[in-house]
Amino acid sequence: MPYPLLLVLHLFAAIMFVGTVFFEVIMLEGVRTHVPKEVMRAMESAIGQRARRIIPWVLLVLFGAGFGLAWFHRGALASPFDSPFGMLLLLKILLALSVLGHFFTAMILHRRGALRSRASQRIHYSVFAHVIAIVLLAKLMFYAG
Repeated sequence: MPYPLLLVLHLFAAIMFVGTVFFEVIMLEGVRTHVPKEVMRAMESAIGQRARRIIPWVLLVLFGAGFGLAWFHRGALASPFDSPFGMLLLLKILLALSVLGHFFTAMILHRRGALRSRASQRIHYSVFAHVIAIVLLAKLMFYAG
């Protein structure tokens, strides 16, 4: 697949994923104190059901395109410590793999019925911090040449 197409797919999938995480962490948490608990539970349940149907596909595109992009930069990844670009790309990939691990952990806990509010919140906050770092690294890579 051509590099520009992979880049656009990766970018749009990243926007969808980061936007979802941003919405859940920043917007929903800010609404929590203004909405009755039972309404908030119903909203979280509905949003969670919708996310569980969409986000796996978004992640498939995000990581599939990311793998394709990484293939184009395999030279930099072969010796990542030889250039700032390689180091930033490696760190970005490691953080992305950690996000994927968070996602699988959340899915497993959910299927077991063990994804409690506190665990879910911690996972969301951790993923939020990860994606912010990934976005910053992606921008820094433009300057690392």
